[in-house]
Amino acid sequence: MERCGAVVSCVFAVILVLQLGLTPIMAQQEQQIGIAGKEVILSCKAINNQKDGTCTWKYKYKEVSSTIISFSKAQVFKGKAPMTHRSELNSNSKKLKVSDLSLDDAGIYTCACYSPVVSISLHVFKLTISSNGHFLTNEDLELTLMQNSSHSQPHLSIKLFNINNDIVTTEILQEEAPQKYILKLKQLKAIDSGTWMCHVYSNSPSINQNISFDVKVLGFEKERLEIIYTTVGNTAILSWRLNFRKIKWKEGFTGKLNWEPQGNTAIHELLNFSVTTHQELHKTKKSNHIWFEISEGKTDGTMDVKIPKVQLNHSGQYKCQLEINGRRTESVRALVVMQVTAIPAGPLSRGGKMTLLCQVSGPLPSNAHLLWERVNGTQMEMKKSKQHEAKVEVNVSAPGLWNCHLVEDNNKKISLNYTVEEAHVWNSYAVIGIIIGASVLVIGLACMCIITGMRWQRRRKRARRMAQAKQYLLEKKTCQCQRRMYK
Repeated sequence: MERCGAVVSCVFAVILVLQLGLTPIMAQQEQQIGIAGKEVILSCKAINNQKDGTCTWKYKYKEVSSTIISFSKAQVFKGKAPMTHRSELNSNSKKLKVSDLSLDDAGIYTCACYSPVVSISLHVFKLTISSNGHFLTNEDLELTLMQNSSHSQPHLSIKLFNINNDIVTTEILQEEAPQKYILKLKQLKAIDSGTWMCHVYSNSPSINQNISFDVKVLGFEKERLEIIYTTVGNTAILSWRLNFRKIKWKEGFTGKLNWEPQGNTAIHELLNFSVTTHQELHKTKKSNHIWFEISEGKTDGTMDVKIPKVQLNHSGQYKCQLEINGRRTESVRALVVMQVTAIPAGPLSRGGKMTLLCQVSGPLPSNAHLLWERVNGTQMEMKKSKQHEAKVEVNVSAPGLWNCHLVEDNNKKISLNYTVEEAHVWNSYAVIGIIIGASVLVIGLACMCIITGMRWQRRRKRARRMAQAKQYLLEKKTCQCQRRMYK
């Protein structure tokens, strides 16, 4: 029994010794994450601090081992491992730095420096962004994540965070998982420009890694359709602010401004522009359009178009378009013009009537209408346009101030007034006198024409009688001469 107890004690002692001996070795094995395109520093932690000792780094992948670099007595010897030309060894700390990592650099790295060998499993991730991270507004971002290691590839949990550190819902294609993951984010906006974060997580093996990447979206700070309301004769300014300076966009691009008149399918190119090497807009105006002006000298990436005296036919859609490598994006400004006219024009005569016409360019949406109202008038003196009609008329029989409003969702977008003036009394008398005088003149001219015509008729009759008398006398003389000859 004593022998059995001694044997058991020996066995436990051996197991304990083995555990104590293996613990340092196990502690020296670790896993490290590397990102393709960047650098990684591998530490040889368990060293004897012997500066003159030999230190060797080796690389192993799928049972194939090769030397990366070796250091001995201030001399460096480089091996034939694939990453040797991209590796550097710190002679003091014995740390190995591998630059410009690739997926093929994944594997087991061992460090032997007169101490128990340190083994590091390098797991490499490669993140690829479509279009090299340069997009136009409304384009889709496609992100490809690949991984490689010396062990089996784990299934990953991936989350995407935008510039505001908010989780973004993406479409994930995992047909090639776990080696390859494809994430798609649709319709980028200019405000999405900045540094994004891809969070990679795995429970076994334990991976909790953030991979940052930059996104640049070229476009306009105001991407939505902007409606500009104005009246005939006013000055309108259409403005587009590009974000290429803000996001430090270094690639070249061109653009142009097209005008599509209201109710017309024809498209007119007003100007084109390009970006100089000094990040300034160079604009070229088309010579066949002279009713608008372009602003020069601005360095903030803003393009303004000025219409000094707006007319009704200047309305329509103005589309600023950017183009790079055959890809396009645009931002639209819609110009809506209001005009008020009176039929007949001029002061309102006493007892007379006038029709006021208010119209805007283009049809109105269902939530908008035109409204005529008399200032300090009654409810009966208001006139509202029908649905989708772009004009409204009101009959006026008394002087006063009238306002026409374009109302959208109970908000007045634009207003234009018209003052109906009453003609002065002397003006009325003058008009009546002119009318009477004109009537008398017409009657007098008619009488003169009649008298002249009667005189002309009398002269014709008299001349006819004289001619007949002469003819009669000639005939009578001829007859008398013939009688005498016969006798």
